[in-house]
This record gives sequence, C-alpha cells and structure tokens, in this order.
Amino acid sequence: MKKLLYIGVLMLLATLNMSAKKIYTLQQCVDTALQNNRNVKQQDFNRQSKAIAYEQARMDLLPNLNASAGQSFMLGRSLIADNTYRNVNSSQTSFNISSGITLFDGMKMKYNIDARKAEMKASEADLEKIKSDIELNVTVAFLQVLLYKENLQTLEAQLELTKQKIEQKTALVNAGKQPEGELYELKAQLAKEELNLTQAKNNHKLALLDLAQIIELDNFEDFDVEIPGDVMITEQQLLSAEDVYRSAVQNRPEIKGAEYRLQSNMKNADIARSAFFPSLSFGAQVGTGYYNLSGTPNDAFNKQLNDNLSTNVGFSLQIPIFNRFEVKNRVSASKIAIESSKLDIENVKLELRKTIQQAYQNALAAQARYTAAQKSEIASKEAYRYAEQKYEAGKASVYELYQAKSNLTQVLSELSQSKYEYVLRIKVLELLK
Repeated sequence: MKKLLYIGVLMLLATLNMSAKKIYTLQQCVDTALQNNRNVKQQDFNRQSKAIAYEQARMDLLPNLNASAGQSFMLGRSLIADNTYRNVNSSQTSFNISSGITLFDGMKMKYNIDARKAEMKASEADLEKIKSDIELNVTVAFLQVLLYKENLQTLEAQLELTKQKIEQKTALVNAGKQPEGELYELKAQLAKEELNLTQAKNNHKLALLDLAQIIELDNFEDFDVEIPGDVMITEQQLLSAEDVYRSAVQNRPEIKGAEYRLQSNMKNADIARSAFFPSLSFGAQVGTGYYNLSGTPNDAFNKQLNDNLSTNVGFSLQIPIFNRFEVKNRVSASKIAIESSKLDIENVKLELRKTIQQAYQNALAAQARYTAAQKSEIASKEAYRYAEQKYEAGKASVYELYQAKSNLTQVLSELSQSKYEYVLRIKVLELLK
C-alpha cells in the first residue's frame, strides 16, 4: 500500500512539473522572437521615422500660417505724429498675421514626396528582411531541439531494452542456466548507454538554451518545445533553383529594398534638377500696432489698432542665375548615386541566386541522405531482430547482440539527423521564394 502511495505521489509531482513548463510551438517561438528581438524594434523605429518624413513631405504642399506680436521701448528722441522728432520716451506694440504658399518650385515638393515614400518602403522591406532572417534562425534552432529530443527518446528506449535483458539474464544466472560473465557484459553495456543518455540530455538542454536565447526568453528552466505531429513533410518534387529564383526576385524583401532605394535616388536627382527652375510663391500679411508717447495725449488702444490696420499681399519670383555650379554638381552626385544603386540591385540578385543554388543542392543532398537512411533503418532493424533471436537461442554472444544494437542506435540517430536536415533545407527554400 505504501509503495502504491509512493508511486502515486511521484506521478503527481511529475505531472505538476510538466504542467509548470511553458510548451512552445514553432510559430510561438517565431512570434516571441519577433516580439523580443532588439534589431526588429530598432528597424521598426527607423520605419516610423521614414513614415514621419513622408508625411511631412506631403504636408509641405499646404500653406503656412503664422502670428507674431512685438513690444519695443524707445528712450530719447522719438518720431511723433507730426512726423518730427522730439526728445521724449515712447513705446510701440505690434501685431501681425502672415501666410504663404509655394505655387511653383520646379516640382521639387512633388519629387520630395516620391523620394520619401520610396525611403519609407525601403525601410519596410528592411524590416521584413530582418524578420525573415530571424524566422530562419529560430527554425534551425527549433529543429535542432527536436533532433536532440528524438535522439534522447531513442537512447531511452534502447536503455530500457538493455535493462530488460539484464533482468532476464539475472534470472537465468540465478537459476544456474547462464554464466555470470555475460551478465557483467550486459551491465557494462548498460553503463555505456547511461553515459550516452547523459550526453544526449546535455545536448538537449544546450539546444533548448540556444533556442531560448535566440527568442530572448528570460526563464530558460521552464521552457520546452512541442513536437509537431507533421514534422516530416510529405514527399514532393522540389522546385528547380531557377523557379525559386524567379519567385524570389518578385517577393524577397532585400530585392524590394534595393529597388526602392534606386527609386529614391532617382527622385533625389529630380529634386536636384528642380533647382535649375525659377520658384514662385504667394504671401499675405495683416498687421497693426499701438503707439504711446510719454507726456503726450494718445488715442485709445482700440482706435489705434483700427487706424493702423494694414494688409499686404504679393508674389515672389526667384530666378537662379549663378550659384557657383552648386546645382550642377548636386545633379552629378545624384547620377552617381543612381548608378551605385543599380549595382547594389545586381549584387543583391547575384548573392540571392548563389544562395538559392546552394540551398537547392543542399536540399537534393538532404533528400538523398534521408532516403538512404530510411533503407538503412529497415536493414538495421532486421539485423538486430535476427541477432536477438540468435542470442536468445544461445547461438550468439552478448558482444554480437550489443554490436547489432549499437549499429541500430547509430542508424536511428542518422535517420533523425537526415530527417531534420531535409526538413530544414525545404524550409530554407520556402523562405527564399
């Protein structure tokens, strides 16, 4: 009764320990990484700054409106109402409201809107590129955890089989039907498998730690991942590297970012050329004031404001004639920036093509390795089954059984590695599309 109670307590504690752990799926890991990553936050701030600059460029089309007020004091000689100067102190209060709008500036403001919009789009593409890289890094680390978790399960299953063999062998030795030497060999095998299991547990914990650091979790001890039910993709024909590249050129954020920067530089060149054209602006101003002379009767404040009210409207035309070749040099510099942006696009496309070709070849190699590992698994299981039957019939030694079991364990480990590598290579190609 006490033994059953003890087992029940242990099971309850194990259940509570499992429930305390936070289990993450792959998508949850990706979402957490995107939420916590500082590079994502920094780039998002940059995107917001570009969006504000774009909004301001649009608002520059509107007229401005400003108001001002002034108060001045004059001591000594002052101009009085009869337009003569007297040695008297005076003060002046002024009020003004002015507004202005640019009617024509060589399309500079319009080009500035287009340039700032392109820069905003480029920053959005840069943000998507960072997110894509983070998703890939999280996927690699997540699959590494699954690999070590599966290896751990395989070693635990093999260890349990060895313990069963030891129990069977112990019963036979105690009955005097088997020599004691084979029991020691099984115990030595058990010790080696326990060592391998300890190393596998350490590898699993390190893989979890690596994943937790990538997604920037604070509490590593309560972190674990969920094994997806469809971790192995169905067999499908891989797209050719050229098909993936054609899709990537249309969709990859690094391509879009480089193209948007080219658009921005082209609009900056138009902005520079707009300085060759004259600019025309319109302005209006309304002002009034109050004057006070010491020792002299002054009109009332409201009366002076009405009497001194004035309105001013006008146009301003500026024609560039000679500016020390500043505009010409600015246009030349903008043309160089355009050519540099075109080279950047070609370099990005070239690097993308290389990456896709390498990823495609890696996927083919991983597919072939996984297929070979599946065949090897079937053969190794059959070899172990045959060796186990021979051992139980007394026609094989413990060493032969251990050798067959060791080969099977190694093959199962190779199968897990090839499976997750194949999944990873397929995922890389999907992200590159």
